[in-house]
Amino acid sequence: MDIIFISELRIETVIGVYEWERRVKQTVIFDLELGADIRQAAASDAIDDTLNYKAVAKRVIAFVETSQFQLVETLAEQVAQVILQEFPVAWLRLRVNKIGAVRNAKGVGIVIERGHRAE
Repeated sequence: MDIIFISELRIETVIGVYEWERRVKQTVIFDLELGADIRQAAASDAIDDTLNYKAVAKRVIAFVETSQFQLVETLAEQVAQVILQEFPVAWLRLRVNKIGAVRNAKGVGIVIERGHRAE
């Protein structure tokens, strides 16, 4: 399994359980590792033969910017499902960092893995 990654994708969204959080957009940072077989793309040197990471990033941005979840757990799960359903990805690891959510911490969040990681 090869891994295509997107690192530190910053997106503004409504996220949180507190009333003030429901009125403002906050920055969440996504790190994605996407399992795909890149051998055909490496041989052909053609974008159509690989996972288009720009298309994945644009889709995640569009989804997250319009979402309004309370929990980062829900946000992570929903983003994972979008990717797995819409792109040729067998496995993914998704890290969501809600920066500034806890005083004296750089960030807090969740890491999930979904799909089947072939060796």
